[in-house]
Amino acid sequence: MASHIVGYPRMGPKRELKFALESFWDGKSSADDLQKVASDLRSNIWKQMKDAGIKYIPSNTFSYYDQVLDTTAMLGAVPARYNWKGGEIGFDTYFAMARGNETVPAMEMTKWFDTNYHYIVPELGPDVVFSNASHKAVTEFKEAKALGVDTVPVFVGPVSYLLLSKPAKGVEKTFNLLSLLDKIIPVYKQVITELKEAGATWIQFDEATIVKDLESHQLEAFTKAYSGLESACSGLNIVIATYFADITADAFKRLTSLPAVSGYTFDLVRGKNSIDLIKSSFPSGKYLFAGVVDGRNIWANDLAESLSILQSLQGVVGKDKLVVSTSCSLLHTAVDLVNETKLDNEIKSWLAFAAQKIVEVNALAMALAGKKDEAYFSANAAALASKKSSPRVTNEAVQKAADALKGSAHRRATNVSARLDAQQKKNNLPVLPTTTIGSFPQTIDIRRVRREYKAKKITEDDYVKAMKEEINKVVKLQEELDIDVLVHGEPERNDMVEYFGEQLSGFAFTANGWVQSYGSRCVKPPIIYGDVSRPKSMTVFWSSMAQEMTKRPMKGMLTGPVTILNWSFVRNDQPRFKTCYQIALAIKDEVQDLEKAGIKIIQIDEAALREGLPLRKSEHAFYLDWAVHAFRITNVGVQDSTQIHTHMCYSNFNDIIHSIIDMDADVITIENSRSDEKLLSVFREGIKYSAGIGPGVYDIHSPRIPPTEEIAERINKTLAVLKSDILWVNPDCGLKTRKYSEVKPALSNMVSAAKKMRTELGKAK
Repeated sequence: MASHIVGYPRMGPKRELKFALESFWDGKSSADDLQKVASDLRSNIWKQMKDAGIKYIPSNTFSYYDQVLDTTAMLGAVPARYNWKGGEIGFDTYFAMARGNETVPAMEMTKWFDTNYHYIVPELGPDVVFSNASHKAVTEFKEAKALGVDTVPVFVGPVSYLLLSKPAKGVEKTFNLLSLLDKIIPVYKQVITELKEAGATWIQFDEATIVKDLESHQLEAFTKAYSGLESACSGLNIVIATYFADITADAFKRLTSLPAVSGYTFDLVRGKNSIDLIKSSFPSGKYLFAGVVDGRNIWANDLAESLSILQSLQGVVGKDKLVVSTSCSLLHTAVDLVNETKLDNEIKSWLAFAAQKIVEVNALAMALAGKKDEAYFSANAAALASKKSSPRVTNEAVQKAADALKGSAHRRATNVSARLDAQQKKNNLPVLPTTTIGSFPQTIDIRRVRREYKAKKITEDDYVKAMKEEINKVVKLQEELDIDVLVHGEPERNDMVEYFGEQLSGFAFTANGWVQSYGSRCVKPPIIYGDVSRPKSMTVFWSSMAQEMTKRPMKGMLTGPVTILNWSFVRNDQPRFKTCYQIALAIKDEVQDLEKAGIKIIQIDEAALREGLPLRKSEHAFYLDWAVHAFRITNVGVQDSTQIHTHMCYSNFNDIIHSIIDMDADVITIENSRSDEKLLSVFREGIKYSAGIGPGVYDIHSPRIPPTEEIAERINKTLAVLKSDILWVNPDCGLKTRKYSEVKPALSNMVSAAKKMRTELGKAK
């Protein structure tokens, strides 16, 4: 019985690629140094899978930024502003598209389906000339082959690539991106031919968009694409991977009738309903790659349940055609439990990271082949039973409090316009008030102090002193820049979710459970294993300290319940909304304590609210109902004069604008500049918005410093669709990943642009 892995984490067990990338970007190491680190990581991954007994081992899933950008490079679809002259795309062009540079902005970045992973959005139009401009896939295949490992090269499928793209600037928004299929298929065919010549026997195309609600012409594009590839695929086995949701009956029928395709991967964790389609109409003679091992969470697989599912499918597709697989790429989970020193043995026994999931996949394949490891299966059953019965998982008081939320909408008593009036009387802010999103650059010294404090190498007094000095520096800088509403810079926080999880019950934390978010940006998601509550205040000390340093309003900074949920590895033994409500009650306690401490503006970030939106429209209403409700729970009891902010970033918000309004925040700051001001179109279409709003005026994920005139023009565009009395001026997101040498001039230009526009508004009266 065969086994398959859809994809694997890239950063390395100790974030080796992250540090190599950042060293290269900073000019401290060469391209050869970066490529050596990448090659070593790839080699270790391939050998690990081979040693574990995996038959279908992926290649070309390794990326220096993301797999969609890799596909853009392969197709030579470089926007003209990057001045690419043709030939093999090098790092300069590749990273300019991802990050921008001193002269040109980066391409738009958005979320990969409903995950916290991001991708660079291709910019396409009728005049794009496609060419085979990156031989990465062939190079990596040969690299693995030289090590004695036969791999399955993996690509973003041609239809999904186009559906994940957007019309380039200057191209009509109604441009049919799928009309470009005839232009990109020849490049795919060229790459396939090169792989075949190099000895490839299997190729995987990831067509995850097929699980979405597609129109008939979009489904027809799959037939067109794979018919176009058929001649090049002769003599090869092609597997199409789908993941993240159930597949519709129409899409299943279309998918399983495609020419030149030998097998299909289905997510049977998030798409359990697909099992019925497989049992009723899976085509004879095709391979079924059954994704029973969860690629998006870190809980140990229920091996007995998975084996039962596999045995039922074996009777449908045949013993020689069933392949045990992960539900999706393991990119979305941590690398290896072996590296964990912080987790206690009980919790550790409940978990499986990527390395352990490989073992699970192979163990299931061996069991299906009649070689079941009884000891391994028994240990798995014991761990699952331990988790179910552990007293640390359940807190009856928390369960009761969450259950008592039923029956109330948890809305503030006064409408937002009246609240804004009360807040303005208290805060006396100018028109177009300026602020930032929360974090300021995390210097090497600050990271060192946090690390030493956690390791108990310095005292609490020394730690507080260092943090106070940093906060004072950030406050003084903002005052010098003349920013209106200040933040304390969050030097005490390594991560906006981890910080809160460390102070809430029901959470566990890893030492090296890093997961890539984009580029070199890694996060270490907390593990929510039990009921959640707040034992004591979490931010009041720091916010109060910062407020005492200035007469200007200081924002209290919190992470919202939906974002904490969506950016954590969440328990799988109760519905997600129940866990979210528990977190909401904990944040509500913190909001009340901040208000009592005299904090007049409190920001409750919900950066990940849109991210959690299910892929199928039929499931949207239920999710948005409980997600928006959870946010309102956090601040329902505050006074009218206490201003509640929230922040969202790097997703398409236009389709949930009514739910954003329903959150009933006083002010929302929202990513806007990197997505070509896509957000503003919803207001041009007539949506009425009466709360405060700050569409981001510059992209913080690029080192580029935007000039004052550019920011002023962006504010001016916003004023064309939003009233000046509700508009705020702010960056797209927090400044943690930037350097002070970039932040100071960028914020200075932002404030200058706001003042310029205030003057112009004053003249217009």
